[in-house]
Amino acid sequence: MRLLITVARRIHKRPLYTPTSCLSSAASCSGTATNSGLQFRDDQLVCGSTGELVQRLRGQVEVRTEFISEEEEGALMKELEPGLRKKRYEFDHWDDAIHGYRETERAQWGAVCEGVMDRLRAVAFSEGSPLLGPVHVLDLDKAGYIKPHIDSVKFCGSTIAGLSLLSDSVMRLVREDEPTEYLNLFLPRRSLYILRDQARYKFTHEILKDDESLFSGQRVPRHRRISVICRNLPV
Repeated sequence: MRLLITVARRIHKRPLYTPTSCLSSAASCSGTATNSGLQFRDDQLVCGSTGELVQRLRGQVEVRTEFISEEEEGALMKELEPGLRKKRYEFDHWDDAIHGYRETERAQWGAVCEGVMDRLRAVAFSEGSPLLGPVHVLDLDKAGYIKPHIDSVKFCGSTIAGLSLLSDSVMRLVREDEPTEYLNLFLPRRSLYILRDQARYKFTHEILKDDESLFSGQRVPRHRRISVICRNLPV
């Protein structure tokens, strides 16, 4: 049974959004270069419907740029590509949650990639936190996208962390019971995103399709994107 089938809890129609200016979520001011040519400071990677919401979820939503190097991205792709190539992109997910994807799971890694995964676990999860099975790998075609959903609390714990390979993208979080409250996350290529606690349980998350991929009023071209995702188990 596919992992997405077991963890996806509910899907929502996307509400309409009005443009917002980017609101700071961190104090850093270092530059971020991306494969789309866009540049944002680290304190500009999370924008929201209100500044109060951004501050309230501070610490529960993180984007860490350049979490892996180009060489590490290449090592991950070298291990993942042969298995992904054997699969076809699917456009008819069981609950219409995702379009244009193929996926796999990975339990064993080479030395370089295992080092990356160890670093991810150390940053995203508390020491001793039990993790959900093998690592989930999701390959989105350029025309693919993920609709708003919340992972099932029966199978997933308080934290999800994912590496973004090959492409920049935009993730949107929308409060489930108040759709006017939302965050947009700019996920540069080779970055790590982390969602914790309320950001996991009370907000849907999605990856915007290419023709809707905007961040802070700027176009973010979506190409083929591979995410390497770790989740912890519920306690």
